Amino acid sequence: MVKPNNVTRLLDSKKIPYAAYELPAEKLGAVEAARIMGVPPEQVFKTIVITREGKGKPILAVVPGPGEVDLKALAKAVGEKKVNLPTEREAERLTGLRAGGISPLALLNRGFQVVIDQAAELYNEIYISGGQRGLDIRLPVKDLAELTHATLAEISR
Repeated sequence: MVKPNNVTRLLDSKKIPYAAYELPAEKLGAVEAARIMGVPPEQVFKTIVITREGKGKPILAVVPGPGEVDLKALAKAVGEKKVNLPTEREAERLTGLRAGGISPLALLNRGFQVVIDQAAELYNEIYISGGQRGLDIRLPVKDLAELTHATLAEISR
């Protein structure tokens, strides 16, 4: 049984169906997490913090594990001239979460713009971080998008 946290309590309160997976607590990549859970790596999405060139809150780009964020495509999707990939330490400072545990569900109502890669639409459900290292959540893509007010766009390569 996975210990409840703010993310699982939120999903419970909104009656969103999900499954929680406990993983080793060290920082794992999405591909490694997929291997441990025995699921296709393309279905495990990672959350990448992206900063804007100008003012404004960072963007949370949710992309398939094996892919990377296409910064040009993301900038276009959010109407920015340029976006940047901060260091891991900076991403942790901006979100207050440790790398490997950054999740759009743990950052709701904090002003982050969420963009989910369109590849998520290939699945009914995807796996994302549960807001802490060692916890992954499987949930319906449409519920994730609704809850985080995300837009879907082609943002990975």
